[in-house]
Amino acid sequence: MAGITKRVTLHSLRNSFTTHLLDDGTDIRVIQAMLGHSKLDVTARYTQVATKMIAKVKSPLDLLVSTSGRRTKGKTLKPA
Repeated sequence: MAGITKRVTLHSLRNSFTTHLLDDGTDIRVIQAMLGHSKLDVTARYTQVATKMIAKVKSPLDLLVSTSGRRTKGKTLKPA
């Protein structure tokens, strides 16, 4: 009825669910508890496919310089 032509298993649904949680910003430790993983590195495998989450990460270096001057500890300084 949904028009899905690929084979879908419980494992693929679990992977998809986890990836969507990561993409939406859910803390990985919360996901670890939900999935029942005893080790975080098992849950961390899902981060390899969470591309939206990775794309949203900003470099700390981007926060240092703004168009109006330099930034130091959250304050914008006038250019010298």
